[in-house]
Amino acid sequence: MENWSLFSLCVLLGLTSRWAVSFHSYSGAGKPPMFGDYEAQRHWQEVTYNLPVHEWYFNTTNNDLNYWGLDYPPLTAYHSLVCAYVAKLLNPEWVELHASRGYESHSHKLFMRATVLFTDILIYIPAVLLYCFYFCDGSSKQKVATALCILLYPGLILIDYGHFQYNSVSLGLALWGILGLGLGWDLFGSLAFTLALNYKQMELYHSLPFFCYLLGKCIKQGLTGRGFFQLAKISLTVLVTFALCWMPFLSDPKQPLQVLHRLFPFGRGLFEVIHIIFALTLLFILPSSLKLLSKPNLWQFKLALVNSSLAFFLFSFQVHEKSILLAAFYCTHLGFCLFLRLMFFLFVFFHSMLPLLVKDGLLLPYVVTSLAFLFLSLYLLSALERSTEEELRLGIYRKLTRHWLPKLNLSRIIKWKFWFSLVAMAVLSFTSVWLEPPAKFPDLFPVLVSILSFLHFLGFIIYFNLVQLMEPQRKKSQKKTN
Repeated sequence: MENWSLFSLCVLLGLTSRWAVSFHSYSGAGKPPMFGDYEAQRHWQEVTYNLPVHEWYFNTTNNDLNYWGLDYPPLTAYHSLVCAYVAKLLNPEWVELHASRGYESHSHKLFMRATVLFTDILIYIPAVLLYCFYFCDGSSKQKVATALCILLYPGLILIDYGHFQYNSVSLGLALWGILGLGLGWDLFGSLAFTLALNYKQMELYHSLPFFCYLLGKCIKQGLTGRGFFQLAKISLTVLVTFALCWMPFLSDPKQPLQVLHRLFPFGRGLFEVIHIIFALTLLFILPSSLKLLSKPNLWQFKLALVNSSLAFFLFSFQVHEKSILLAAFYCTHLGFCLFLRLMFFLFVFFHSMLPLLVKDGLLLPYVVTSLAFLFLSLYLLSALERSTEEELRLGIYRKLTRHWLPKLNLSRIIKWKFWFSLVAMAVLSFTSVWLEPPAKFPDLFPVLVSILSFLHFLGFIIYFNLVQLMEPQRKKSQKKTN
């Protein structure tokens, strides 16, 4: 009964926080000619409803790709089509071809946010709750803390309900994939992740950890026997899922090529540094992936997901600031054992979104949620006072420094680092909102926010890689669930 009460509390708070954001602004509101991400999602509904499938990704008289052309995989387009059918029933003006461009109304805003809430209830929230209550170590209170950390995190809520990105769909499907692998249902896990990949191409950030985990398991079972047949079944599941998702585009070879061209727009600008960023990305993902390949367990898998997404975010080509959601999402799944580090990471992530949120009129939600995180930060500081190096997961740093600095107080350094970061982020938040930048440097404050965030994220990726590569395997094994 206690678990069901906690379960209900998580659901209630998660839904309440999401619906509360519905009364705030959104990306591009009243800003012609493009109107922002809100208009992009509405326009995709207009296109998918009124045009045949073979025109969805092509530039035609009725589909101007320069005006929010589709640039996500087929499942996103199918989702837009389903939403368009509902919109047509409620108000045909919302999806009328050409005439609906730039349409804005209070009722349509509620409809759009209801579509995000519906997908949260259908896909995202159930996956989060099942994961936290069945796969997270610790007491019931610690599991609830992890669940609330994920469900109430303002970064994802403000982006999905302010930008209508439906990130919770791809993240929820990927999490269903993790649940499947954790339960030993490798085929189901492969199916769910393939669906996530066919909804948002950014899930490629996590494709290597999924591949290494499954391949590592098959190698351990023996590639000349049971492991080979398991690998064949997984491969067949992935190929069939891809074929079904792309089936409407396979009749003409030009169709899938055009879709791929829209998904990976390398023509928008390639520079000489492309080789450098490729090498850096590979440098930061290979050690983690190889460790996972040799030790394919759930703990290594979760760490590899974080390291891979952070590496792609920091070093890969044409990255949007919202892509940090992928790393933040999987950080929250590392559980209560790294809770202090994770909350600090989430605070830095939310601050890195400041320029985007201010631009889109989401300053008030940012301030309110930042104050909530500030309150949490004060709690973390008190927790740091009484936390040991082992609890802070500083053993890896102690191993590296004990020969040269045996008396170094690592927990005190962490405390002052946290204080310094907190003050720096508070000062930058204030100056970004209330002060005018110099005329010669109009983007000074966003650049400073980016630099500060990058330095923090660089420290985090080094830390999480060290945790994965140097720490011994956790003694507490994951409990099997029925």
